[in-house]
Amino acid sequence: MTAAGLTPIQSDSGALLPERLGDLTGLNNLGFGGELIATLLAAALVGTLMLTMTAVAGPWAKRKITAAFTDRIAVNRIGPFGLLIIVADAVRLLSKELIVPENADRPAYDLAPIVIAASALLGFAVIPMGSGIHLADPEVGLAYVFAVAGIASVGLVMAGYASANKYSMLGGLRAVAQNVAYEIPLVVTGMSVVIFAGTLQMSEIVAAQAETLVSLGGLDIPMWYAFVNPFAFVLFLVANVAEVGRNPFDTPEAPTELVAGYQTEYSSVYFVLIYLGEFIHIFLGGAIIATIFLGGPAGPVLPGIVWFTIKIWGVFLFTQWLRSALPRVRIDQLIEIGWKGMLVLAFANLVFTAIIVGLLETDLALAMVIFP
Repeated sequence: MTAAGLTPIQSDSGALLPERLGDLTGLNNLGFGGELIATLLAAALVGTLMLTMTAVAGPWAKRKITAAFTDRIAVNRIGPFGLLIIVADAVRLLSKELIVPENADRPAYDLAPIVIAASALLGFAVIPMGSGIHLADPEVGLAYVFAVAGIASVGLVMAGYASANKYSMLGGLRAVAQNVAYEIPLVVTGMSVVIFAGTLQMSEIVAAQAETLVSLGGLDIPMWYAFVNPFAFVLFLVANVAEVGRNPFDTPEAPTELVAGYQTEYSSVYFVLIYLGEFIHIFLGGAIIATIFLGGPAGPVLPGIVWFTIKIWGVFLFTQWLRSALPRVRIDQLIEIGWKGMLVLAFANLVFTAIIVGLLETDLALAMVIFP
């Protein structure tokens, strides 16, 4: 039974975005070439949407949110509400000279910013955003998004090593140690959701959460996995904060110790790509959380894409709150939390979830035998 008032994740036809664009423009009638063009157009549409949100988040929203937490004003002089700071910062950064260290290892130095930014954008290919905005829906969607998000670790190591700077090298090593320590708990906690849903397919995980968990006074509470297993939700949220490098887990780029870590030697458009990649990863983390724990784009009254946007911006607001509220932990504390704390709790949650689901399925099978 679908919870009352929740919007479906796709259109009534259930078609993915490339198919809908191909039908709308007639490109599907042109054979493989037309379908390829429709797919590229759909990918460009989703990429533009995410890059626009990132452009708003980085130069403007981050400053405004931090200022609100610390009782300051922040940007307010360039354009209405200071919004044109986005354009001003873009022009300022892109017009700066690109300075490459003399002993830099190229092309690794050149490729690292692209790898960092592209790995996050690739993850949105399988995220159902509602209102028919869904590029692809493979059966291994959740495994795919974890895999491509993990490619960013390669980019961080490349940036640190290729910069010919000891501080950058230390930042790259810290980044890899942190990502390994927290990516395993992240994936293991995500697998507990797979046990509940019985699938890795993102659309099916969202559809499973549309069922009603409980009705209170005529109000149907949907079976979002954040309600079903809040412990897993908190674990995943903390591990995600570590994965995207937000406080208190921002040791790979700690300015008090490493100047700027793996990005110390980057300037101009390369710095923009690294900065862009950082915020795209925050939004990708929010998109994964919204999809597997918060019902994806489901919500009352408003279109699915609006609810999806609200949820991922909610995760972004949470990361900025942590940035203003919590001090940075030491690298040894960070590793200890990951290996001795998060990993143990993630596996305990996985085993507990498997036992609960097994008991529920056994009870259901017995009920069907007794009451056929």
